[in-house]
Amino acid sequence: MAGTIVTEPGFHEAGARSKSIRDLGLTIAGTQLEPLIAELLAEVERAGVRRLKPRFYLSTEWGVPTDTIAIAIPFYLADPKLTALHAERAGYVEGYCQSDILRYLRHEMGHAVNYAYRLHEDPEWARRFGSFRQPYNEEYRPQPFSRRYVRHLPGWYAQMHPEEDWAETFAVWLTPGRDWRSEYAGWPEALGKLEYCDRVLVQLGDREPLVSADHPDLDVSEVEESLDQFYDEPSPGEDEFPPALDGELRAVFEDPGSPAATPSSPDKAAAALIRRYEGALVADIYRWTGHVPEDSRLLVRHLAERADHLQLRYPGEFEQRIVVGLTTLVTALAMNYVHYGTYLP
Repeated sequence: MAGTIVTEPGFHEAGARSKSIRDLGLTIAGTQLEPLIAELLAEVERAGVRRLKPRFYLSTEWGVPTDTIAIAIPFYLADPKLTALHAERAGYVEGYCQSDILRYLRHEMGHAVNYAYRLHEDPEWARRFGSFRQPYNEEYRPQPFSRRYVRHLPGWYAQMHPEEDWAETFAVWLTPGRDWRSEYAGWPEALGKLEYCDRVLVQLGDREPLVSADHPDLDVSEVEESLDQFYDEPSPGEDEFPPALDGELRAVFEDPGSPAATPSSPDKAAAALIRRYEGALVADIYRWTGHVPEDSRLLVRHLAERADHLQLRYPGEFEQRIVVGLTTLVTALAMNYVHYGTYLP
C-alpha cells in the first residue's frame, strides 16, 4: 500500500530512525488520509464552496502557507507506525484518530478559504476577528471558557490570533450535524462570528478563488532530517522546574487525603504511575489550559524523575485518588505557566 512502509524495519530500530525522512517514500495516496480528504472536500462542496480545490501535501506539521491554497498534513499521519512513534516521542498526536484528523483538516481548510478569497481584507472580518496583520504570539495566554470564541481544537486555539479565530469559526460552521446556533446561543460575539461565516460562505457560491497559488512550504520530499533528529529531545531551562515541586509531589503521594480504610495493598512506585499517565495528562492539560504539549511533556517527565529520585511510593488501593491529585497538581502548574510564565509564581 502506498504510504505505508511494509518492507522497512520497525521505526524503533536505529537503522530506520537514522534514515532521512525524505527517503521514507511517504505519500498521501493509498493511506487513511486519502478518503478523509475526499470527505472534507465533499463537506465543503455541500456547504456551497464549489470552486476551491486546495492542494494537499505531507510536511512536518499542519499548516497552510500564507496566500496559498496548499494544505500541509504531518507526515507521521501517513503511516500507523510513524503515528505510534510520534505519540511515544512527542507525547501528543494532532490527529490521533480519523475523526481528529478531520477536525484538523476543517481548521486548515478555513485558512485556505480565507486566503483563496482574501476574506481578511473585508472590513467586517477585521471588526469581528481582529487585524490579520497582528503579530503571532506562540506564547499566547488564553482565557479558558471565554464566550468571545468558538471551541474546536484543544488549547483554546481560537484565541491565539485573529486568523486562527477565523479558521476555528469556519471549522465549527463546517462540521456536519453541529447545531452551532443552539450551541452558541447566548454567546453574542462567538455567534456573530459564526453568522458572519455563514453569510459570507453562502455569498461565495460558485465564485472563482482570487488566489490559486498552491506551492508547499516544506514538502516531505525535502525533509533531510532523520527521525532521530526530528524527535531530538528538548531540554528545559536550568531554573524552569523549581525544587519546591518536590514538596508538592510528596503531598500527592504521601498524603492522598483521608482514606476510609488503612492501606492493605503493597506499595507501588510513584514514578511508574506518572509515566503511565503521561499521554493522557499531556493531552488533557493542553485541551483545558492551553499549556502546549511539548512543555507539558517536559513537566510530567520532570515530575517522574523527581519521584524516582525521592523514591516515592503509594498504596495501590488509593491509586484512583492519587491520579486525581496528580492531575490537579499538573493542571495548577500548567495554568500558572500559561498566565505567569513560571510554574511557581
